[in-house]
Amino acid sequence: MKRVYSGIGGQAVLEGIMMMNKDRYAIAVRKANKEIAVDVQACETPGNKHSVSEWPFVRGVFAFIRSLSLGLKTITASADMLGEEAEEEPSKFEKWLYEKFGDKTEKIIMDAAVVIALILAVGLFMLLPMFISNLLKNVIKNYYVMALIEGLIRIGNFIGYIKLISGMEDIKRTFMYHGAEHKCINCVELGRELNVENVMAGSKEHKRCGTSFIIIVMIISILFFMVIRIDNLALRAISRILLIPVIAGVSYEFLRIAGRSESPVINILSRPGMWMQGLTTKEPTPDMCEVAIAATSKVFDWRAFLTENFPELYPDGIPEEVTEEVPAEETAETVEETTETAEAEKKRDEQLL
Repeated sequence: MKRVYSGIGGQAVLEGIMMMNKDRYAIAVRKANKEIAVDVQACETPGNKHSVSEWPFVRGVFAFIRSLSLGLKTITASADMLGEEAEEEPSKFEKWLYEKFGDKTEKIIMDAAVVIALILAVGLFMLLPMFISNLLKNVIKNYYVMALIEGLIRIGNFIGYIKLISGMEDIKRTFMYHGAEHKCINCVELGRELNVENVMAGSKEHKRCGTSFIIIVMIISILFFMVIRIDNLALRAISRILLIPVIAGVSYEFLRIAGRSESPVINILSRPGMWMQGLTTKEPTPDMCEVAIAATSKVFDWRAFLTENFPELYPDGIPEEVTEEVPAEETAETVEETTETAEAEKKRDEQLL
C-alpha cells in the first residue's frame, strides 16, 4: 500500500491533541460543553541545515529536548483551555519568582521541569538498571550477558512504569487521544480523505511515534554497552550518562528513516516499537478523532497534500466541505456502524492503491 511521508507529528494532551507541522502547532481540546477549542501557535524551528542543530546524529538530541519542552508546554496550555486551572493564591515561592524574573518566570519553570524530567529519566531508565544488574556480578561472570540483563531491566522498568500509570483514568483517556493522533496521520499518509469514518478505520500505530523512539534508544543502548566495556562502577555510570546523546542521535536517525521507508527490513526492525505502542495507545472514540482532525486541519492542508501525492485518486482535487460534528456522547451502536462503513471504504481504497 502506498504511503507518503507528510511531515506532521503530534502528541496527546489533556482531553485533546496537539498537531505540529513545520513552524506551527495547533492544540485542540474537547471542552466540558462538548465544543472543540483550538489554539494555533508558532513554534521554535530548527536552524538552517548548516547549523549544529541539524547535523546528522546531533539533531536527534536537539529534537528530543525541543519535543520534551514543547510537550510540557502544550499539556499546560491544554489545561488552561479546559479551564481546569484553579484560582489559588500564589505561594510565596511563586510570588518571589514573578517578582524576580517577571515575564520570564513561565519559561524558567518550564526549563526547570524539563531538566527534572531528564534527571528522573536518566536515573530510572539508565542508572538504576545498571546498579541492579551489578548485584549479579558475582553470579554472572560474562560481561555480555550482564549488559543484556541490564538492557532487559531497562525495558522492564519502562513497561512497568507505563503499566503503573495506565491505571489512572486521565491517562487512559490520554492514551485514547494518542491513538486518535496516530490514526489521523495514517489517514492522510495513506491517501484517504480526512473525515471521522476514515480516521476511525486506520491503525493506531505509527513508526514515528515517541514510544518507538524510547524503545529504539533502549535496544541500541544494549548494543553500545556490550561494545564499550568499563569495569569500574563509577566510571560505568558516567559513561552511561555521557553516551545518552550519542544513543539518542543514532536512534533518531533510524526513526527518520523508518518514517520515510516501507522497506521490509525497516518494517521488521520497527516492530518492537510498534508492539510497545500497544501500551501507550488505545482505540479512540469518534469524537476524539474529530478533535484530532480539528488540530490537523489548522496546520496542515491535507486536501492539497492528497491532490499532489495521490493524483490517481483525486484527479479533480478535493472540494471544501462542511462536515457534521460528531456528538461526544455517540452510542456504541452508532460507533459500530461507523466502523463497518469505514472498513468497506478502506477495502475500496486498497484496491485502488
